[in-house]
Amino acid sequence: MPNFAQSLKQEISRIARKEVRKDIAALRKASTAYRSEIASLKRAVKDLSAQLRSAQKAVARSTPAAAEEEPTRRPGRKRTFNAERLKAKRQSFGMSQAQMAQLLGISSLSLWKWESGQVTPRASMLERYFVAMSMGKRKAWKALETT
Repeated sequence: MPNFAQSLKQEISRIARKEVRKDIAALRKASTAYRSEIASLKRAVKDLSAQLRSAQKAVARSTPAAAEEEPTRRPGRKRTFNAERLKAKRQSFGMSQAQMAQLLGISSLSLWKWESGQVTPRASMLERYFVAMSMGKRKAWKALETT
């Protein structure tokens, strides 16, 4: 009788190995397909990154025309926001807060908060501030009329 039990165990393990082999073959095939797909996606990402870098370089080359309009700054000097300077500039332009806000492309409430020092502009808005601070009175009024 013990021989029968041992034979049964051997047969069960043989059949189990056979079934597992089928499943493993399917998994290996899928794994190979996934690896090749991942490799192709990595190549595509690498190509797109190269295209992005070249596009950024092209944009950087085309922006010096805009940089020529910007007045030259002293080297090593960091531009910063100053609420008092903004208010003084608005008053030197002879503009109301609403007009200056329109020139900057912001709301009157935002300009009031900037001028009162309650809030500082976001980094995305600082460039508009610097452009406005570099303008002269005529240029500012002309820009306000066109907006």
